[in-house]
Amino acid sequence: MTRRILVLGAELAPAYAAEIAAAAVVVGARRHLDAAGVDGQRRLVLGPLAPALDAVERSDGPVVVLASGDPGFFGIVRKLAERFGGERELDVRPGVGSVAAAFARLGLAWEDAVVVSAHGRDPRVALNVCRAQRKVAVLTAPGAGPAEIGAALAAMPGLRRRLVVASGLGTGRESVEELTPEQAAARDWPDVNVVLSLGDGAGVGPMRSVAGWAGPPGGGWALPEEAFAHRDAMLTKAEVRALVLARLGPRPGELVWDVGAGSGSVAVECARLGAAAVAVEKAADGVARIRANAAAHGVDVAVVHGAAPEALARLPEPDAVFVGGGGADLPGIVRLAAGRARRTVVVTLAALDRVPAVRAELAAAGWSVDGVLLQASRLAPLPGDVTRLAAANPVFVLWGVRPGTVGLSGEAE
Repeated sequence: MTRRILVLGAELAPAYAAEIAAAAVVVGARRHLDAAGVDGQRRLVLGPLAPALDAVERSDGPVVVLASGDPGFFGIVRKLAERFGGERELDVRPGVGSVAAAFARLGLAWEDAVVVSAHGRDPRVALNVCRAQRKVAVLTAPGAGPAEIGAALAAMPGLRRRLVVASGLGTGRESVEELTPEQAAARDWPDVNVVLSLGDGAGVGPMRSVAGWAGPPGGGWALPEEAFAHRDAMLTKAEVRALVLARLGPRPGELVWDVGAGSGSVAVECARLGAAAVAVEKAADGVARIRANAAAHGVDVAVVHGAAPEALARLPEPDAVFVGGGGADLPGIVRLAAGRARRTVVVTLAALDRVPAVRAELAAAGWSVDGVLLQASRLAPLPGDVTRLAAANPVFVLWGVRPGTVGLSGEAE
């Protein structure tokens, strides 16, 4: 016989007093159970989730679960459905979720926001999404609260963000406070419902038919050279960039370094694919071009003006690193990148003489190493309405993958 589990947004409890009174077991946080007047043996204070799920399974009668806001949004509905979806009917009646409430307090629409939860997850994902996107809501957790988010954003040169810290939403202790990342990083914080990370232009974004991260804009990736400002064609060519991006695998929630960035074409494309990106460039005019290219494509790229490897010392830990320059310092740069990247290092070289040193550094780090010599010939018109092949300079593309991480096949190396 199917036994119903009624899952309620806690603020709706007064409207469901009869169902709560008739329940064999009522599960919820202590404050929710107290507010609903639930006592006796049928009261189950929610702590570790496994005992609560076991109690629900043992119950012969109806069960009510009280949860904050919308329990189907990064909430208990997922665990209930995984455990009881085939045996019990889940009846979910959501309240107003903390993300919706936080944006409502600011009078902001939020269908264009990216929402990320740090509960039980690697906090780096939430931090990198805040670095990459201009309208983010973070459901906080220890290690990924306002101080950590503020510190992560403050460490990105030139990144413009403001934080809104919301706690106790919908209660008598509600607080909504706006701060700079530096101000948030300098304080100790009690329990927080949600942190909003907002960049320039986050007030009213374009209407979207799909909520959250919109994906790369039109044009795909490996954009033509004409899509970037550059000096004397000194940028990674589109054909090479396509392979580099495939090996880097940039994705939302990750951080990519572009070292010796030049025009910043790789960093910009990684940002267009949802990753947070830092471009390191030693030439002042190159720094200006990177910023202009990022602005032209509507993405945020943090830019460090300095020479590697020294300029890399204070950067946040990357998931993937692209090295497109380095000269005589290239082996040391690759060594440092292999020591800090969590997943992948990709290097492009025009000089044959430097290939052995790069391979040796990646191999010495214990990484799986591979590479190709890439040479492309483009169609070029000739007089008389005929076409020839115009060969571009050959480029070595080398890459290393840290053992135990997900490789290109989707399986652990």
